[in-house]
Amino acid sequence: MPRKPLADEIRPQSLDEVVGQTHILGHNGLLRRIIESGEVPNLVFYGPSGTGKTTVANLIAQRSGRTLRRLNATTASLTDVKDVLADVGTMLAPNGILLYLDEIQYFNKKQQQSLLEVMEGGQVTLIASTTENPYFYVYNAVLSRSSVFEFKPVTAEEALPAVERGFRLMGERSGTELTIEEGVAKHIAAACGGDVRKALNAVELLVSSGKTVDGKRIVTLEDAQIAAQRSAMRYDREGDDHYDILSALQKSIRGSDPDAACHYLGRLLEAGDMISACRRLMVIACEDVGLAYPQIIPIVKACVDAANMLGLPEARIPLGDAAILMATSPKSNSGHLALDNAMADIRAGKTGPIPRQLQNKHFDSAGMERDQGYLYPHDFPGHWVRQQYLPDVLVGRRYYEYGPNKTEQTAKAYWDNIKG
Repeated sequence: MPRKPLADEIRPQSLDEVVGQTHILGHNGLLRRIIESGEVPNLVFYGPSGTGKTTVANLIAQRSGRTLRRLNATTASLTDVKDVLADVGTMLAPNGILLYLDEIQYFNKKQQQSLLEVMEGGQVTLIASTTENPYFYVYNAVLSRSSVFEFKPVTAEEALPAVERGFRLMGERSGTELTIEEGVAKHIAAACGGDVRKALNAVELLVSSGKTVDGKRIVTLEDAQIAAQRSAMRYDREGDDHYDILSALQKSIRGSDPDAACHYLGRLLEAGDMISACRRLMVIACEDVGLAYPQIIPIVKACVDAANMLGLPEARIPLGDAAILMATSPKSNSGHLALDNAMADIRAGKTGPIPRQLQNKHFDSAGMERDQGYLYPHDFPGHWVRQQYLPDVLVGRRYYEYGPNKTEQTAKAYWDNIKG
């Protein structure tokens, strides 16, 4: 009979054995107090995979005495939900049911609405889990009837005891003495990216495939580095991680931190998402550096073009140049804000007719005023002459304010002198 995966075999049997999540499961954590009270409400667990969501649901079912039913929203249907309800009050579920619905974000609105009957009856407690932000992916009526708890990635320090325990159990399984090189357990704990299941899978793989020398099974640091070399990456182009990394990249460059900019750009490129990196770098050039260093826009465009011509891995070189240049450049969002302010007025209906002197008319029909009244600035000293450009309803409205950087202040001084 095949053995259980290591991660399932050493699954915690009590709240004290759960790895991490001390913010909700610690001595005075709210979720711990709820579980220990015996009155468990409908719950939504939100967080990355391998952080204990399923484990905690199992522990809640054991403590409550309710029958645990599991469904995965990627494959479950409305019929499956109805089948769960059919067991309520029968010998199969004498004390009620705890329904654990994994990946609830894959249920459409109609399917999620079907859960409302489950949640309101009282004999079924719903625990739904999701790796995505529930406030974006879970139907509001479901959320309003649930308590949401976030499960955070496990730190390397928190994962280390589980990794060491996994090695001990694998040694007992194999019946062979294990020799584990120094640093192996710490490397796996650090490289698992906060996913304990992933770390234990790596332990199982390393022990199962380890070389046997003089009756001892050897687990080397080199093998551990190969097995876990991409494990720390959490990335889904359609999920929260994608947008979180893009947001962190832009905020790091906006905040003039070249080290953080390199880190987040590296995470995008390591995941192979060069397109998103290129697009975001162009946005940053225009939005955050902008008029403080307007030459940055063609420079970043050249870097992006070079990256697309080269492809990965060489594309990282021009993109890294662009990120560092922008992070260390002066910043201005004055142009971005000016246009946003103008568009806000337009959406509010503040438009009005275009002043006559700006209209595209070179002459008028008989009986109409022939002189359009437009003054050609190039015919005047300094190539400027005072005349009205905004519609009448907006005369005097100011959208653009010069930024405090050298480039914009130089332009301001020039125009203050010209315009008197």
